[in-house]
Amino acid sequence: MKNIYMIGVGLIGGSLAIDIKKKYPEVVIHGISRKETTLDEALTLKLIDKKATLDDVVHADLVIISIPVDATVKLLPIVLDKISDNGLVVDAGSTKADICKVVENHPKRRNFLAMHPIAGTEHSGPSAAIPDLFVGKTNIICEVEKTTFKLQEKALELFKSIGMRMRYMNPEAHDKHIAYVSHLSHISAFMLGKTVIDKEKNERDIFDMAGSGFASTVRLAKSSPEMWTPIFKQNKQNVIETLEEYITNLTHFKDLMKEDDFDAIFKEMKETNYIKDILKGIN
Repeated sequence: MKNIYMIGVGLIGGSLAIDIKKKYPEVVIHGISRKETTLDEALTLKLIDKKATLDDVVHADLVIISIPVDATVKLLPIVLDKISDNGLVVDAGSTKADICKVVENHPKRRNFLAMHPIAGTEHSGPSAAIPDLFVGKTNIICEVEKTTFKLQEKALELFKSIGMRMRYMNPEAHDKHIAYVSHLSHISAFMLGKTVIDKEKNERDIFDMAGSGFASTVRLAKSSPEMWTPIFKQNKQNVIETLEEYITNLTHFKDLMKEDDFDAIFKEMKETNYIKDILKGIN
């Protein structure tokens, strides 16, 4: 691949650009954004080599779309209209069902690969891009059988070469599972932050008492609402299901507290400690 076009050069797009360029210095990274200031910053940070427009993607070997998922749904068919028969388009969205559905009957569906690299931080924008973000991380690939083999093969080899491991599933399964392990975590962080901020209005000393435990738990509340609101909207039914289960567990914990049943509380926390074995090795 000689020409890669990044539509969106924030945390994910920018970090991909860094790692691809490090592995393949001969590749030319072209940046596309609706904001000129974003492209200027990406050039200054050397995330991209050149600015580009949507019309330029006809020259692309690979187009990587890493913008909010609602914008991806609107833009993806347009990009596929413009891509050459030898070019491939991938997206990095945190939801997959709506994105796959919007192009299911597109004449160039074979030129699209749906993926979700499970990596990130709470920061956003070009300055948030960091090297080695994807090393050891899982990249979920959906509907791989609908993508031309020779195109998917090149792309998957590229992503493996920067440290990602591939896993395959259908879009509906992806969206259901990711609601539990990602979307619920972000909602919990946002609502914990809101609870503490509301309390802080009356108790000014509360943040002086906040330690590393609070900081790590609420970290995701610093994430971009512009990115996460569309994710919650696209994955609404799965998110509601996870919230209902989460609220049930919180209510049960509160009831045990009211009943002074601290033996049961200890037992529940002890059983949940098993998660450290499940998550062993995850950064």
